[in-house]
Amino acid sequence: MDRKKFIRNGILGIASLATASKLLESCSKSDNDNSGSDISADGSCSVSPSETKGPFPIKTPSQLVLENIKSDRIGVALLINLVIENKNNDCSPLAGVLVDVWHCDKDGNYSEYGGTSMQQTDYTSVHFLRGRQTTDSKGEVSFISIFPGWYQGRAPHIHVEVLSTSGSSLLVTQIAFPETISSTVYSSTNYAAHGQADTSNTKDNVFSDSLADELATLTGNLTDGYTLSKTIIVKG
Repeated sequence: MDRKKFIRNGILGIASLATASKLLESCSKSDNDNSGSDISADGSCSVSPSETKGPFPIKTPSQLVLENIKSDRIGVALLINLVIENKNNDCSPLAGVLVDVWHCDKDGNYSEYGGTSMQQTDYTSVHFLRGRQTTDSKGEVSFISIFPGWYQGRAPHIHVEVLSTSGSSLLVTQIAFPETISSTVYSSTNYAAHGQADTSNTKDNVFSDSLADELATLTGNLTDGYTLSKTIIVKG
């Protein structure tokens, strides 16, 4: 399918999750060659870096089984394509595991939290930009979202947790963004008022020692939106 039409339609509103599933499957197939990966030139692979959940983890992910996690948030369209692979099986696709994602909005605020010195705006009663999906036979999941903003002391990022079907955590990690694309987005309408990120990837306390393994591949543009691709390797 036409990825540009998919992203635009996804952000403007999808008629049903059943329709979204078909669109996501089609887009996912076309994006496989662009996935970020931890597989080395000699064919070996390594587990993706383990990182903190951060101060704003999902509180009730089992209630947020969503493909479209945008909710009422405004921003540049972002399609998140993730592939989960199993280190314990020669990095083959890992089917049937749970994948939770969460990130801040264009202004750097998280849902489910707020009203504190860490985040003054109170979003404790809403759940935007959070969701859970189960990997398919190819180890793939996709989420429709918006390009995240940033907050003080952190480079732009997305949180990811991979869990077994029983709910045991297999890995918590984070995904970094190419700075040239982030800069372009943060200069655009809706983001410009918040300004440019105050922390680079190399100075970020999470990415500074593991950026090569956590940097996503992004394609697209401001008008049509972006597609993020990343392979995450866990001990299945």
